Amino acid sequence: MSRRRQIYEGKAKILYEGPEPGTLIQYFKDDATAFNAQKKGTISGKGVLNNRISEHIFTLLGNIGVPTHFIRRLNMREQLIRQVEIVPIEVVVRNVAAGSISKRLGIEEGTQLPRTIIEYYYKDDALGDPMIAEEHIACFGWASQDEMNDIADMAVRINDFLSGLFAGIGIRLVDFKLEFGRLWENDFSRIILADEISPDGCRLWDMATNEKLDKDRFRRDLGGEAEAYQDVARRLGLLPEGETAVLDLETHRKKRGK
Repeated sequence: MSRRRQIYEGKAKILYEGPEPGTLIQYFKDDATAFNAQKKGTISGKGVLNNRISEHIFTLLGNIGVPTHFIRRLNMREQLIRQVEIVPIEVVVRNVAAGSISKRLGIEEGTQLPRTIIEYYYKDDALGDPMIAEEHIACFGWASQDEMNDIADMAVRINDFLSGLFAGIGIRLVDFKLEFGRLWENDFSRIILADEISPDGCRLWDMATNEKLDKDRFRRDLGGEAEAYQDVARRLGLLPEGETAVLDLETHRKKRGK
């Protein structure tokens, strides 16, 4: 069976034409990048794990009324999603100081912030995804005020839910990235959650040890990236205890040429 037409390829995913109008197939790669793709590598099995983790989280968010692009998982690396017009803004939600905010403001990494902070970044790889203010968004028409209200409200709700979800399995949600899109219905659109939520776009620390269970292990050459992603999936109940069954199955299929 021939592969469907490719629509877009990003750093961690490929989008293909979907089986029905208004749908796409989202394929998760093992490729890993950092520092605006200046550092590149692979994390074995990452795409399989991120597909499962993102499916799980998007399903739970849908159950509490957060609208998302997710329809269903198709196989180990692909999921069927609604086609949206991506808002060119990355939304970063911070609960604990880490990464760029520590460098920018001289706050010691690991410091609990007095309140949750929502930051916005303009999605442009050539510019290095610069940080922007709501005034920039309004001035350049990247999103309307009503859309930004919806985005901020959903970001807060998602943060509240995920903080509790991860705390329940011994993980501290330090910060995470969200992307949103416009779902068009005739001449009207509404904002829904898009992209993915996985250890690629979240900082996840073990609550007891502060061990990093996310892509910072790749960024900082800590090693053990695949094991960290597996640990998150295992704690979420998506991978059998003491096994890498999902990854072993994919390896077996690759060896058989299927």
